[in-house]
Amino acid sequence: MLKELIEGGFGNVEDYNCAEKILYGANKVYKLGLNKEAMKLAAGFGGGMGIESVCGALTASVMVLSNKYVENIAHESDKIKLINQQLFRKFLEEMNSIQCSYLKRTYRREDIGCFHVILKAAEILDSLMEEKK
Repeated sequence: MLKELIEGGFGNVEDYNCAEKILYGANKVYKLGLNKEAMKLAAGFGGGMGIESVCGALTASVMVLSNKYVENIAHESDKIKLINQQLFRKFLEEMNSIQCSYLKRTYRREDIGCFHVILKAAEILDSLMEEKK
């Protein structure tokens, strides 16, 4: 699903940032029905919102989960808080941090950027989307 799409180089030609790769890719594989204007919302979340805070691949994953599990507003959904907690817990267990600054220092490579971080976020998101079908 999303992991395979990212592994295949999705978003490289377009020069998508980490958040865009997750949201644009998820829109494609999970058939979220988001239009181009909605997907542009991910742009500012790349690079930990541009300040190396929480990983953009994670924040975009939250966008995907919100789209999937929230009908109107968060307070109407008993699922979104719990599934976000699962997302962050699994990512933290695998990558040792959710902070872009740490992740970039540890995993980023000049030739592939944050490929492994984005791939891990996609893998976890796939598992959560599969669990919650």
